[in-house]
Amino acid sequence: MTDQSIAAPVRKPQARGAAFILKKSLLSALVALVLFSLMIGVRTEAGPTGQLIFWTRFGDLAMIVVTVFAGSILIELLRQRLAARRTPLVPETTRASVAKLGRYVAPALLGFALLVPIIFYNQRYMLDLGILVLTYVMLGWGLNIVVGLAGLLDLGYVAFYAVGAYSYALLSTTFGLSFWICLPLAGILAAFWGMLLGFPVLRLRGDYLAIVTLAFGEIIRLVLLNWQDITGGPNGISGVPRPTFFGIPLDATDNGLAARLGMPFSPTHRVVFLFYIILALALLTNWVTIRLRGLPIGRAWEALREDEVACRSLGINTTTTKLTAFATGAMFGGFAGAFFATRQGFISPESFTFQESALVLAIVVLGGMGSQLGVALAALAMIGGFELFRGFEQFRMLFFGGAMVLLMIWRPRGLVGHRDPTVFLGERTTISAAMVREGR
Repeated sequence: MTDQSIAAPVRKPQARGAAFILKKSLLSALVALVLFSLMIGVRTEAGPTGQLIFWTRFGDLAMIVVTVFAGSILIELLRQRLAARRTPLVPETTRASVAKLGRYVAPALLGFALLVPIIFYNQRYMLDLGILVLTYVMLGWGLNIVVGLAGLLDLGYVAFYAVGAYSYALLSTTFGLSFWICLPLAGILAAFWGMLLGFPVLRLRGDYLAIVTLAFGEIIRLVLLNWQDITGGPNGISGVPRPTFFGIPLDATDNGLAARLGMPFSPTHRVVFLFYIILALALLTNWVTIRLRGLPIGRAWEALREDEVACRSLGINTTTTKLTAFATGAMFGGFAGAFFATRQGFISPESFTFQESALVLAIVVLGGMGSQLGVALAALAMIGGFELFRGFEQFRMLFFGGAMVLLMIWRPRGLVGHRDPTVFLGERTTISAAMVREGR
């Protein structure tokens, strides 16, 4: 008997025939016809006398069905072409490619971020957009710990964002505490709620975990909406204090920073100060995440993501691993929420809906779960792209939906997606049956 490698040979995917493609495209067109026949094909309105008036739009319906049919053919052809060209990459090649990309792109993005307030000092819109992008970068990096590293699907991440915002707003307006004192307190409170969420979901996985986290996010929003004595209910909390520069306010008074430096006051000073605050918080989130990945807790997160059963068999305490992942990700969400409150000066439950959680999760998935650089690029593309297409309000959601579908076909693991573990073998070794029998 000859020795055979344990690893199964890689088989190239076989190309589908024209009959399969046409059958699949016709099925997609039929589904589109059924779904849109009443939504697009027939339009109804209430008449002036109360009677129902309707008219048909079969031309628009036919255009949509033909578009779906042709798009299905193109997508299947593109999928087969990519599958034919795709070759298995060894881990060393993947790591080298990602490291090379990060070596040039990450410093360039950091340098550009540091220069944004200088380049766009007289453009308030660009500064506000930069603050918004960095806020979602920080939220994406925080959620990336839970979803990308630990593999726990969280659809209620906006709850920790809300806890941080309301913690700062209540502490600052009630007790008069400054932003720099309330910031760590908001992170601690959000981490505490992350641990409370972690306990009920210790035995849940996949879809069940996603449903529970979604319910948790909605519970927090409804509590904020109905607990009017504390949170103000739908009226929210106004008059949230602004951050100071080591106790020196950034205003037009004689005690302000501009007056002490002998400079003319400008409202842009405060915007620039907020920009650098959120930039520092985002960099802190990135640095802590990278450091944690190299520690035993980070390796435990990666083991939990790959296989929970194998993780338990290795003696890893999955309870503490899950709780630390939820608590750490929630802490950074609390930091971002505290910054959101001080930037807006007003918060209400309307700012913490499920749509925010879905947007942050889309940033993590499209950027590449586990990739810090990919999350930053996805946040820049999605948030900045939404602003660029703001003039096309009727079509921008359709455009971004199509773009995300194409990206998931072209790059299923995201823009910079990789799931290489922190610890790996230095050399690739082929294990044969003889080596296994000999115990090598």
